[in-house]
Amino acid sequence: MVRLLALLILLIPGIMAAYGIKWMRDTVFGIMSSPFPFLWLQFLAGLVFFIVGLGFIGGFILHRDRKRGKVQQRFQKK
Repeated sequence: MVRLLALLILLIPGIMAAYGIKWMRDTVFGIMSSPFPFLWLQFLAGLVFFIVGLGFIGGFILHRDRKRGKVQQRFQKK
């Protein structure tokens, strides 16, 4: 049950990051998505979604590895 919950917690930011990449790619090719009135706003929202999603996943993995003692000395909490 705990593993399923962890998967669900990681799935939401993963989907956010995927939509961020999609919106940035669509901006490069000039394709407008429905909630955005301008291409630059679509790219900015995509960049924010990608950074937040990737940052959450990276922080989750770092936290898990710190608990298990599998990180280098410089990443250990002091």
